Amino acid sequence: MVKDMTKGSFTIPGEEGHEKLTLDLAEKWGADCIRDSDGTQLPESITNSGYDIYSTICIIRDHNEWAKQNPDKLQQTFLMTQPVVAVDNTLTIDLMAGFFAEQFRINDSGESVAYWQVFDRTSNEEIKDWSYADGKVTINNAELWHKYTVNFLAYRIWEEISMYNHTTNNWDKEHLMQIDPRYPETQKYMLEWLKSWCETHPATTVVRFTSMFYNFVWIWGSDERNRHLFSDWASYDFTVSPRALQEFEKKYGYALTSEDFINKGNLHAGHMPIGRKNLEWGQFINDFVVDFGKQLVDLVHSYNKKAYVFYDDSWVGVEPWFPTFKNFGFDGLIKCVFNGFECRLCAGVDAVDTHEIRLHPYLFPVGLGGAPTFMEGGNPTRDAQGYWKNVRRALLREKIDRIGLGGYLSLTIPFPDFQDYIEKIADEFRMIKEFHNEGKPYVLKPRIAVLHFWGKMRSWTCSGHYHEHPEVDLININESLSGMPFDVEFICFDELKSRGLDDFDVVINAGAAGSAWSGGESWNDSEVVEKLTKWVYDGGVFIGINEPTAVDGNDTYFKMAHVLGVDEDRGEKICHGRYTFEETGCSCVTDRELFEVKKGIYLTDADTKVVMAKDGIPCVTMHPFGKGKGIYMSSFVTSDKNTRTLMNIILNATGEGCDQNYITDNLFCECAYYPNSKKLVVINNSGAEQTTTVTIESGVKKEFTLDAYDIQIADI
Repeated sequence: MVKDMTKGSFTIPGEEGHEKLTLDLAEKWGADCIRDSDGTQLPESITNSGYDIYSTICIIRDHNEWAKQNPDKLQQTFLMTQPVVAVDNTLTIDLMAGFFAEQFRINDSGESVAYWQVFDRTSNEEIKDWSYADGKVTINNAELWHKYTVNFLAYRIWEEISMYNHTTNNWDKEHLMQIDPRYPETQKYMLEWLKSWCETHPATTVVRFTSMFYNFVWIWGSDERNRHLFSDWASYDFTVSPRALQEFEKKYGYALTSEDFINKGNLHAGHMPIGRKNLEWGQFINDFVVDFGKQLVDLVHSYNKKAYVFYDDSWVGVEPWFPTFKNFGFDGLIKCVFNGFECRLCAGVDAVDTHEIRLHPYLFPVGLGGAPTFMEGGNPTRDAQGYWKNVRRALLREKIDRIGLGGYLSLTIPFPDFQDYIEKIADEFRMIKEFHNEGKPYVLKPRIAVLHFWGKMRSWTCSGHYHEHPEVDLININESLSGMPFDVEFICFDELKSRGLDDFDVVINAGAAGSAWSGGESWNDSEVVEKLTKWVYDGGVFIGINEPTAVDGNDTYFKMAHVLGVDEDRGEKICHGRYTFEETGCSCVTDRELFEVKKGIYLTDADTKVVMAKDGIPCVTMHPFGKGKGIYMSSFVTSDKNTRTLMNIILNATGEGCDQNYITDNLFCECAYYPNSKKLVVINNSGAEQTTTVTIESGVKKEFTLDAYDIQIADI
């Protein structure tokens, strides 16, 4: 029996007032599920149409009546005022100056003020001589010309995703607040609300939690020139409250302070390593989110409905790559994706049966960057092609079970070409999924470990979408790796010590000095350095990018300079001599424009070969070390050329060579071979026609000519 590749595994958003459009596009795109979206409700003509029904709920918002009756149960955060310089011995600081007043309200209750702290940031001393009244802190006996800040607790009175949707879609409705399930009264209310909800939504087959309790940190400012004061997808700073702090102290035996969160104003972005206190706070939050979340999931299951969780928005504490994630009992995980690494982020979670990705562009008038999409000046088909190009190459490597869209279908009416292109995407996806169902794709021998502070916990991510932090080297590495024919794992420094590196052929460490991705103080652990050094000496390949292994206080800034054969001088060695060099070149590194100069890089060993240099500074180097080698790259930005360059470097450095089966000879094309189904999938990642050749196991070369962004399938 031939499987119908035009039906199933697709979730479409429904829209009231556009019932016929919804059902027509559901048929065109082969949808088997219809979902609602933020601010929408599905009419009976859709819920009774025979499709599975996804219903989105955000358990912590859209409860304004209860929130108004229980204002002390709103979610909170620590904020720090902007530094103010004392020009008098008495200094008054307005706590809300610079913050978006529609997002925050000061919590000046007694239990809250007990956690406030005032700092002289010039001398780095906490100040005790202060008082509070009417939204302002007054500091007595201030030191002239010193700068001062106040750490204080504030209620979040406008839920951030609702806030974003209001500003994006010009909603004219009541601002939604978020309630905190840390309190027993809130838990009781949530359980009763969800029970009633399940009973009044008999047509719903899947409850999609969006997400659980705590949103990623998104602090808005009052000045439109700097509206987003701080945003981090992985930060736990929005999980705090006096009650949570008290429960933490009872469990762990020590108290946290506001400064443990504020961190001199830096907060705790996922891009930075954190200490024991904050790691334990994260575990504490995860324990709570899982424990109470399981009660909600069990309730959904008691009504014979499935429970999926959306891995965005209020996801903090959920941690799908934690071993505790399976304790929720979720049936599925949904991730919105712009790129390949986000697809791998979802696909690799092994604790759920269903992995679903929500494609972009989202059906909103404008995209996340503010550019027009489904409005005059927009080109959603072009946008969809670009996103699908990124996602599809990752889909070839690891299985995703479902795809879908979100937003407002009516926006697609003026764009019939977009409707046609989504039909093409849906059919391509179902075909790729079926190949995965028959068996895993063929991979090349080198096994890759990406080494950073978070390890497996932050597999395939760097605290957000690519467009939020495009300058981070590792997010670019992740994107390139997401479609390569290699097995890839993410490991932390503790795992390196406990597990060792025998399972890997290549270790990659990429990032700026002091970042979580480079590793920071983790490189001062001599056991880490010993084990990595021995592994390379015995034949491993260590690839360092930007400021790999960088940490202060040692004889070299790069702790693995003895393996890499290069180091970075930040001024300490301005009087020291330098090895002269000539570029050796390499067949796998040919484009000089792919690499940026990292000032201060110099050779530490005469055996280091400079593959490429710019302005007299090494950009790509190779250094033999025992049976292995160290490779340095000054930067990495994902692109078709850079992706192929990195793959070739890996293959050449490990001795495998680039003349491998099931690799395209055109860098704008990629392929995947599925041995069980004997299918070869070839894709064109460019917007122009491409011709490529692929060598298969018999030594036969097969040639393909593909239209822009096209895909072809060959029987092998």
